[in-house]
Amino acid sequence: MMLLVPTLNEHSEIPYYIQLYDYFAKEIIGGALPSGTRLPSIRRLAALCGISATPVELAYQQLLAEGFIASKPRSGYTILPVHRNGSPAEAEERPRPAVRPITPRDSRQYAYDFHMSRNDFSLFPHKIWRSLYQEQLANPDLLQYGDPQGEPALRGSIAAHLRQFRGLRCTEKQIVVGGDQYTLCSLLCLMLKERVTRLGIEDPGYHLLPAAFKRGGYEIMPIPLEEDGLMIEKLYRSGADAVYISPSHQFPRGMAMPVAKRFALLDWARSAGGYIIEDDYDGEFRYHGRPIPALQGLEADSPVIYMCSFAQSVTPALCIHYMVLPEELLPLYHSLRSELYLEHSASRLHQIALHYFMERGHFEKHLRRMRLLYQRKHDLLLRSVQRYFGDAAAVSGRDAGFHLLLTLKPPAAGSARELAAAAEAEGIRVTPMSYTWCDTPDCDEPEFILGFGGIAEDLIDEGIRRLAEVWLG
Repeated sequence: MMLLVPTLNEHSEIPYYIQLYDYFAKEIIGGALPSGTRLPSIRRLAALCGISATPVELAYQQLLAEGFIASKPRSGYTILPVHRNGSPAEAEERPRPAVRPITPRDSRQYAYDFHMSRNDFSLFPHKIWRSLYQEQLANPDLLQYGDPQGEPALRGSIAAHLRQFRGLRCTEKQIVVGGDQYTLCSLLCLMLKERVTRLGIEDPGYHLLPAAFKRGGYEIMPIPLEEDGLMIEKLYRSGADAVYISPSHQFPRGMAMPVAKRFALLDWARSAGGYIIEDDYDGEFRYHGRPIPALQGLEADSPVIYMCSFAQSVTPALCIHYMVLPEELLPLYHSLRSELYLEHSASRLHQIALHYFMERGHFEKHLRRMRLLYQRKHDLLLRSVQRYFGDAAAVSGRDAGFHLLLTLKPPAAGSARELAAAAEAEGIRVTPMSYTWCDTPDCDEPEFILGFGGIAEDLIDEGIRRLAEVWLG
């Protein structure tokens, strides 16, 4: 078919590569560019648009990352199908194992700490926060009880940020702020009690929310993963009427769910009358290309409950988490709020200080600095693993988030637990991936979560060198 040349606005503040990405994504989703269509080569499209090749390459790389197109050697770039497909299959009986307990945090000190939940505070804007707190402490009204849903000003700032940077369709009325993840999970359990009985979860995956739902009387349905994320066919067969996923950077495998599968998930939710709980724990931290937009914003009035926090982007000490509810669930929330005399669970002082941190542009600036810092660490970790492990290990989950997944290839000298213990004896902390499984709780394959967020840059290379010495000899 004849491909129309995108019209670029040279006077716009939007970079060319984003204009190109937006054009192709819109045309593909709308069906104007059907699956199988071959895109021009990078050089050809650059010549047609009268620009350099770099913006075209960046746009194509983002489309690749989000599953809009595929690249094959000597075949160029081809559009992938994103049309709606999939229908309910017959229910399939399968074991319903219990959710495994969450691994407790380890308070010991390590010379080389590759824990996945550690943060880097070397660039934390202490002076700005000190000034913001001094401002808020001068306001005696903030010492009173606050809005149980979260301070309206902060909810407005969060909504504006999510619309601009994560692609959500939401207003401040849909946002509920909580002091921790469990508080929000508990509210969801109560809100969905009359509508949901079975919760599908990624296996392997993160178990805090499923554990809360299991305690609330829900049946937990582990759904296996495939190369591009959750197996939709298995989800249909599970009989689940809600599903908990991390589509932008799956934990712990690290894959990004392509757009076709995202639409398939939305189709499942519509057909099942269910809900998608989207965990966007690290969606703002992508190191090569733009952050992948959230699933929630793909459709108006989508049945998606979006969950996130400021623990990684600012600091966990703020204790500010939040969720974005579909509008149809808001009456249920406000009914609970009235019935249970809910109070605010996140400090009002923290909330208002964070609002001004965002409103005055500090948050966006801080995010940019932290992305660059974590990108350096991410890239250094990748180079170090390649240098010292070579073909003895494989790495997955790259280009986003705060961890990589390291898999030792046969013949690995020991189980994951044995290898982790050997590393610990040398002052190196790594986390076996085994605790993230639900269907295979006895799995002890040599797969490890290597966090790079909290370890100092100058310790990464030496830490990986010593780890390779311990494991490979």
